[in-house]
Amino acid sequence: MQHWTVRLPWLDLHCALAEGPFYEKETGTIRFVDIKKKHIHTVSLSQGITSLKTTQLDICPTVTADIEGVDPRERILLGVKYGLAILDRKTGTYEMLAPFNTPNNERLRSNDGAADPHGFFWVGNMTDFGHGEFQPEGALLRFGKDTKENVVKDLTIPNSIGWSPDNRVMYYTHSKARQIFAFDYDIVSGAVSNHRLFYQHPTSGEPDGFRIDVDGNMWTAVYGEAKVLKINREGEVVGEISLPTRNITCVQFAGTELVITSAADEDGEDQLSRDYGGALFRVDVGTTGLEQFKFKM
Repeated sequence: MQHWTVRLPWLDLHCALAEGPFYEKETGTIRFVDIKKKHIHTVSLSQGITSLKTTQLDICPTVTADIEGVDPRERILLGVKYGLAILDRKTGTYEMLAPFNTPNNERLRSNDGAADPHGFFWVGNMTDFGHGEFQPEGALLRFGKDTKENVVKDLTIPNSIGWSPDNRVMYYTHSKARQIFAFDYDIVSGAVSNHRLFYQHPTSGEPDGFRIDVDGNMWTAVYGEAKVLKINREGEVVGEISLPTRNITCVQFAGTELVITSAADEDGEDQLSRDYGGALFRVDVGTTGLEQFKFKM
């Protein structure tokens, strides 16, 4: 069992709900969103807080991805409340690309997502804030250039999505059920089959965003338990990162470092957790992650 302890933030930003960290290898930067404050942040790994750039939107951003053949400094794919959009990073404006519903369903918003090896974009949607308790009205959807498919229905908080190193297994998280599921992924057609449970979290914390490393291990944030777990291919916990705040939301590899996002902990009993809620953290875990795929328009 490996163990790492992180005691201090890298970026003490007091985000309300930091999520979706994405490593831009070409520029050496991390971009991430604050869903509740409707921010998209970009920061240099080498320069830190002095390089922070923030885009304020009028709609909640939840996840980003690069687009095949497009400079990410110009435009990126963006998950927003009503579906998928294209963000112009120069102007800070966006254009809707593909809605979840027509007309829009005000109860729902997007959550986490990722492009797959074929260039489709998988994204979950869920009950938006301000609509009472989260309900099993969300879904896991797959968007293509001109297609939309509802793959898994009746989900409460569908979350992070990723693939094994050989692309033959696809994973996604169902946070409220504290479960991570797997599919067999057909590398020729992109079809999924054999939906099965991969990991059941045994305590009250909720698995949140994850990334897969080059050896096939999953590194998943656990919301409510101040930790990130390393889970091997067999679904066994083989490592743990301890953090000073409870609400850990997602992770992203940048070289051998893991960048970790968190959310505010305003009601926490621990003062340190309240102080550092919404901060970002960094820790060297001695391995590298798989590169994320790009969306094909």
